[in-house]
Amino acid sequence: MSKNNGTDAVQKKPKKAIQLFYYLKEGFSSVFNHGFMSAASILVIIACLLIMGSFSLLALNVNAIIGSIEDDNVVLAFVDETLSEEEARAIEADILKLPNVASCQFISREEAMESFTQRYDNSLFDNMDSSVLRHRFAVYMDDIELLGQTQTNLGNVRGIADVSASQAIAKGLVTVRNVVSVVTLVLAIILLAVSMFIMSNTIKLTTVERKDEIAIMKMVGATNRFIRWPFVIEGFILGLAGSLIAFLVQSGIYSLLLNKLAERYSLTFISFLPFAAVAVPLLIAFLAVGFIIGVIGSAFAIKNYLKV
Repeated sequence: MSKNNGTDAVQKKPKKAIQLFYYLKEGFSSVFNHGFMSAASILVIIACLLIMGSFSLLALNVNAIIGSIEDDNVVLAFVDETLSEEEARAIEADILKLPNVASCQFISREEAMESFTQRYDNSLFDNMDSSVLRHRFAVYMDDIELLGQTQTNLGNVRGIADVSASQAIAKGLVTVRNVVSVVTLVLAIILLAVSMFIMSNTIKLTTVERKDEIAIMKMVGATNRFIRWPFVIEGFILGLAGSLIAFLVQSGIYSLLLNKLAERYSLTFISFLPFAAVAVPLLIAFLAVGFIIGVIGSAFAIKNYLKV
């Protein structure tokens, strides 16, 4: 009895291997046998991924630019002029304890005067002494959206006489960031749905050509799984090919645009993300979307033809 079980197990392994080889062979053969429709499917995947990728890269760059502007949006906390420099520096510990404070930098009267003279015409400050200025702290925040509360908290710190912050700019940045995030999410959902619909219908066209073949296989006793798997593998191949080609095209387009912008404009205050910084997550996203569109689209496309 145990001998027969062992023989059955040995026989099942070659059978599964043969089936897998058959699925792969049929899947690859179908791709090349229906070259026009395969090319159309790949082009649909490429087009959809390029649209999604372009909007995603735009959103990433907008968020990065806003993030860099947020980092430069400093809150200035002016120290009471009656305090000495040593007493003023001691306030730093109390500021760092406040919520939403990432870091702070002490700026003495002399350093503030030097900064003014470097930024503006030196002749304006020839007869001005640094004592007219006050010691201050440049305070950097974790979340610019909480600027108002942070400004209030800084004003309550003992030794801080005044707090200067650009709340209008902060609110504008927060609004832009939120709008970009929502628009990107909505576009991604719409484009994914459109891609699935177009891909599914494109694969259905290739399936129509083989509906008689599928019907014959059903009548001779082939299981749904046996019929479905070559189509699924075909969809996987198409999705993989479309994803890789789209990634290479996206890389070329993005790099070309960056070079053109760098040549034409000297945007020293704006820095775009290099493609290397987003290449890995973008490739993973392209492969995932290509897999979903190809495999699931193929599975749904053949579903109705299995009901014979």
